Amino acid sequence: MSTATLESTPAMLRINDVAPDFTAETTQGTIHFHDWIGNGWAVLFSHPKDFTPVCTTELGYMAGLEPEFKKRNTKIIGLSVDPVSSHGKWAGDIEETQGHKVNYPMIGDPKLEIAKLYNMLPASAGSTSEGRTPADNITVRTVFVIGPDKKIKTMLIYPMSTGRNFAEILRILDSLQLTARAGVSTPANWQPGGDVCVPAAMPEEEVKKKFPEGLRTLKPYLRMGKQPK
Repeated sequence: MSTATLESTPAMLRINDVAPDFTAETTQGTIHFHDWIGNGWAVLFSHPKDFTPVCTTELGYMAGLEPEFKKRNTKIIGLSVDPVSSHGKWAGDIEETQGHKVNYPMIGDPKLEIAKLYNMLPASAGSTSEGRTPADNITVRTVFVIGPDKKIKTMLIYPMSTGRNFAEILRILDSLQLTARAGVSTPANWQPGGDVCVPAAMPEEEVKKKFPEGLRTLKPYLRMGKQPK
């Protein structure tokens, strides 16, 4: 049985808010979320219902990508508004149809507590997943990227009819980790190894150290340079 303190949740989660902590049952046993994250990064991605077509493809694709997340010191965890016993049966379908075994934990949320804690369902949604359809849970479709400081770094919200682009989530994670490490920013459509932006607030001495090969100055506020190593 999961436990969560709804009163501690802000009216709306924002980037740089601390990700709400919780204790929950998963397909790999009970977890305390912040303890489970540890000192690395985490991706929590939610689903409105087990045995739904789009979500089946998503969980299978994430299972195949898990080694890529591990390279980035990132744990992945799914949440679906159903009990853990249902998740276990669904995992068999996922492996059979998508070709990848789900080795990451899947959170059970039969009382809708975590969905509410993360502002994905309103308080008026009730207290049980029983009898609810995917359409009732249509808003439980958010990806949360959480940093080692347990703060939310990114939120991506998808409609139920559109499968998520997990390559983009990896790209965002690469950008977040680079910018946290090097203090730079990444431009539109950036890919690892591409040029980066110099933040306006970066002291000039630091700029010279990080960009020894110089910069392309397009505007005083828009300077580009090679990605720091």
